[in-house]
Parts: sequence; C-alpha cells; structure tokens
Amino acid sequence: MFERKLVTIRKISKILPIENADLIELAIIDGWQCVVRKGEFKISDEGLFFEIDSFLPVEERYEFLRKSSYKKLFDGTEGFRLKTMKLKGKLSQGLLLPLSMFPEIQNPESGIDYAEILKVVKYEPPLPAQLTGIAKGLFPSFIKKTDQERIQNLPEYFEKYKNMEFEMSEKENGSSATFYCLDGVFGYCSRNLELKEEGENTYYKIALELGLKEIFLRLQLNIAIQGEVVGEGINKNTLKIKGAEFHVFDIYDIDKRRLLLPEERMSLIKNNPNLKHIPILNSNVKIFQICKTMDEILEYAKGKSFLNPQTEREGLVFKSVELENNQSISFKVVNNDYLLGES
Repeated sequence: MFERKLVTIRKISKILPIENADLIELAIIDGWQCVVRKGEFKISDEGLFFEIDSFLPVEERYEFLRKSSYKKLFDGTEGFRLKTMKLKGKLSQGLLLPLSMFPEIQNPESGIDYAEILKVVKYEPPLPAQLTGIAKGLFPSFIKKTDQERIQNLPEYFEKYKNMEFEMSEKENGSSATFYCLDGVFGYCSRNLELKEEGENTYYKIALELGLKEIFLRLQLNIAIQGEVVGEGINKNTLKIKGAEFHVFDIYDIDKRRLLLPEERMSLIKNNPNLKHIPILNSNVKIFQICKTMDEILEYAKGKSFLNPQTEREGLVFKSVELENNQSISFKVVNNDYLLGES
C-alpha cells in the first residue's frame, strides 16, 4: 500500500524549452512536468518537489507564489496551495525548488517525505457543515484509507503491468466515506476520522437510509464498505445530483486485510440492491497496452462524466482484476482538463 508523499527529492530526467519564453522552461520529473526558472536546473540534477495539493506555509522563500496560490483556510490559516496550471501554454503540476533553499534538510535522501519538517500539509477543501460530524477518533488503523496513488508517481507500471487486466471506473468529485462492521460493532468514517453516531450528520443519515447495519448483520462479515458521498452542498455538486447519494467504489475485507477484487465486490453489491456503485466504464482492460506513455494515459483520462455528460469527469481509477502478493494493484489518473477548471 502506498503512502502519499507530498515533498520529496526528485531527479530531473529532461529539460524542455518553452516557445516564446525567455525566463522559464519545462522540467520532467518521473511522470510529472513542472515549469522552472530557466537555467536553474540541469538534467540529472536533484531538487525538492512539492506535489499538487500541497499547502505551503507563509514564508519568505515561497512569496513568489502569492499571486497564483495564496489561500486563507476557514480556520484562518494562511498559505499557498499548489494547483495544476498552464504557463505559456504548458501544463505545470507541482513545484520544484533547489535543495540549497532548504538548509534545514540535512543529508537529503530520495524517498523521504519532508512535508513535516517543512510544515507542508495536504490541502483539503473544507467539508460542508452537514459532513463534519463529531469526531470519535482517528480513522481506524485496521482499514485501508481510500486515497489512490497518482499514475505520475508510478511510471514503472507501464512495463511492470503491461499485461495486467484492470477494472476502469469513473473518479467522482465528492467526499469519501467508510462504513464498517467488526465483530458486530458498526462504525462510520470521513476521509480521516471515525465519527460518532448522531442524527444530523449526512454520513449517519446515509447509513440509516441504506440500511447498512442490516446489510452488515445479514452478511456476517468483517468488512468496510467505502465510497463517495456526492450531491448538494458537496464540492460544488458538479454532477448536479439532488440531495445526497453514496456510491460504492471499494469493499475492504478486514480479516484478510485486502480489498475485494472487482468481481468479488460486484457480486456483493448485486445481492444488496440498496447499494449504488460508481460507474464502471470497462470491467476488463489492459490499459498499459492501450496507453504506452504517460502523455497517452493522461490524455485517455479526459472526457465527460458518465453521470453528467455536461461536465468534465474528475478522472479514472484502475483496479486489477487479480491479486499480486495478496493485494490488488490500483491507481488513479486525474483529468487535467478537470484540474485546470478548478477554482
């Protein structure tokens, strides 16, 4: 299972010129491309890379970001949120800076996440009031969180899994939720917290409306049902859904410590008609035979939503139809047209 790393040391594989640009050029880092100052880096140089959705503190060394990235959070915290943008017609994702700007990083090493040292956190859009709930504790350690790794951080997959078959589903723009039952104890969670049962919270209302406790009792399994809450008041409701809906995208087997494979998950969903699944666009695709480069798979992710053809879909999620080392292989490919349209 991958742990999201926001700030890492990366090596530059290519430097590309930008037409009609005297001060900037394009650096290629793994599967990412990022606009940098001209002449600041050479091929094979290492730099500190901040992924998109990093939220940087207000410090003098980041002040050049103020015009494009300044944001004040609901709790008053100020900082700079990194988003996908276009500069001189070129897509730029993330921020690459020289290691010399960070004297607090002693003996820099690849693979380490320096977010904590630099007080960088992942930007999370504020939850609407009906989704906040009352925290019972942290997200349970016995359940896999719902975050998927971006394909840009997994360039080795193109060769490693070129013959693997994947389920391809639409990535929805909502708020993730997890409902679980462990040894008869029922619980429900937002992305990062387990919440108390109380009547005004949307998660609790969904659990009641769908009869999730009854489903768990009938199944007699230690599992977590995970999905996206979409609808009114949630992330601008780009899908234009009335009310709120819960769309399943994963089921986690707590005893086996793994996600159910697509066929296992769909079999369980089929026998429980109250559960609505996210759109499956292809149940069996060898995506790395269709898309052989990063540019190709990022282009492939573009398109309109299955649920609302008037809006850009957020992206695609791929999950292997077979296990490898008792785990499913999965990743997401976010639609850059969707990211460029975010405010």
